[in-house]
Amino acid sequence: MTSQPLARITPVQRPVAAPLQRRHKAAIIVRFLLSEGADIPLTDLPEDLQQSLTQAMGQLRYIDRDTLSDVLGEFASELEQIGLAFPDGLAGALETLDGKLSPETAARLRREAGVRQKGDAWARLSALDADVLMGFFERESLEVSAVLLSKLPTDKAAGILARMPGDQARRVAFAVSRTEQVTPEAVYRIGVSLATQIDQAPPKEFAKPPAKRLGEILDVSTANTRDSVLTGIEEDDAEFARALRGVILTFADLQYRLKPIDAPAVVRTIGDDDMALIISGATEENDISSWKFMLSNMSKRLSDQLRSQARERTTPDTEEVETAMARVVKVIRRMQAENGLELLPIPDVKE
Repeated sequence: MTSQPLARITPVQRPVAAPLQRRHKAAIIVRFLLSEGADIPLTDLPEDLQQSLTQAMGQLRYIDRDTLSDVLGEFASELEQIGLAFPDGLAGALETLDGKLSPETAARLRREAGVRQKGDAWARLSALDADVLMGFFERESLEVSAVLLSKLPTDKAAGILARMPGDQARRVAFAVSRTEQVTPEAVYRIGVSLATQIDQAPPKEFAKPPAKRLGEILDVSTANTRDSVLTGIEEDDAEFARALRGVILTFADLQYRLKPIDAPAVVRTIGDDDMALIISGATEENDISSWKFMLSNMSKRLSDQLRSQARERTTPDTEEVETAMARVVKVIRRMQAENGLELLPIPDVKE
């Protein structure tokens, strides 16, 4: 075998890899970040980009360190060149300006551009009031109603089913038994369609229903005013009057609505002055029963102290007593909103 000068030896030529496409580079970046434990919200990407990224990742097997270094360097360089990033499309712009635009303008832009509000459609639907949800069951087909009922929280779904007429409830319940073959994509499309109806609805000035708004006013009205208004409404609209009675809270209701364990905290928040005034001046049987109920669930020392303060007071007039009772109701409503105080449902004996 004859020797050959080193200068004449032809080096082995390795095949040159084809340049990586941008989607493959993106797949490399995502794979690297995931391997480092980063939480990447890929669900925020449009579906076509999620699909393209997944396909690109599936086409790669392995890359050498030099290629990885080059891709990371190029990515870092592009990031450094970005001065300011804007949201993608009108949907992103509306999300960025959320709370800065008037509700009317935001709603009009969504309707005109066909943009639905950002967020999981089913989470938004599950948070709706039962009255709004009932509208879907009245308008939609049995198949859509069955999917909607299945996706709602169990307690809310049971309440909705109970509010339906018997025949409708049976048909929807039977339709639920036929949902076994419904695909996730179909459920997603139904959720988006229903949520879009919410976005396209005209904006409302009042967030609370009429009975709730008027009920809060009557909560702190005098007994004569409240009874007069309820009597008049009952003559004109018995159904609305029933709804109104269901949301009104008066001092006389506390014996039924307040949990015994919450009575001490409520009395502490109300204050001794108002409680002593009510104890000394209440004349209606239900009002007396309510303050006795509250005192019976406190320590004997504190309840005796309040009774003693009440005996030492001069007897207040009716207006003073009703004003103090209204303040008590305001305190309880505030504790409901701020501290999560829960009231018991209205018992049948009050209906």
